[in-house]
Amino acid sequence: MTIGKVLVNMYSVSVLILKNVAGEGPGTIENFLAARNISYRVVEMYSEGPPPDGDMRTLVIMGGPMSVNEGDRYPYLTNEERLVRKFLEKGGRVLGVCLGAQVMAKAFGAKVYPGAAKEIGWYDVELQGEGAGDALMKRLATHPQTGEFGKSFKVFQWHGETFDIPRGAERLAGSALYENQAFRYGNDAYAFQFHIEVTKEMIYRWMAGENMDMEKVGRETETLYEDYYGRAVNFYKEFFYTAADMAKARPSAREKQGGDE
Repeated sequence: MTIGKVLVNMYSVSVLILKNVAGEGPGTIENFLAARNISYRVVEMYSEGPPPDGDMRTLVIMGGPMSVNEGDRYPYLTNEERLVRKFLEKGGRVLGVCLGAQVMAKAFGAKVYPGAAKEIGWYDVELQGEGAGDALMKRLATHPQTGEFGKSFKVFQWHGETFDIPRGAERLAGSALYENQAFRYGNDAYAFQFHIEVTKEMIYRWMAGENMDMEKVGRETETLYEDYYGRAVNFYKEFFYTAADMAKARPSAREKQGGDE
């Protein structure tokens, strides 16, 4: 278990991050939390027991190559479903990324199943349903340099399964291949099929050995990543902070030097 930096009695938010495989995440999520001295724990679910969560206020579930329907092979996925429900019952927040989003969908009673084709690389998603009116999704959809809002923007994808929108949830975004790219359950649970957390290093590491157009994805990564990173950080600022925390927040020296990237 990795213990994140702790700033005692300053932030009300503490974050539990669940990893399903060594190479996926927490990426820019961890960088963001560490740069702002927000306490967090990273638990490697594939090698550790059930995580303690008594003092945690926010749950983040990362991605992985397995299916959420393989609970017999990966029993910790069932524990993750339980934690999703538990965090919301106690008034916490939940963010699921890729497999983590599928865990959330299943935890809320929706189906998860193979899609028609894999999405790997940079794709457009478009805000749909309640997405255009959601404050946090607006942060993702707003260009971090120009401040221009656009319903469609590029995200990094790596998945072959998809989910139905759970009953009681709101669909927030879709793509040409997959109509369900993001949903919100209640006010405090967000599920993203795309990988908001990727660093450049993660992208190039995942690409190694894959049967894909490496030159195209590499070129797009160099062109699109800075904008994508800025969008992610703007979402994190809304999701991980309460209003009181925002008033107190000061970026660390590491962030001022560009340490988040």
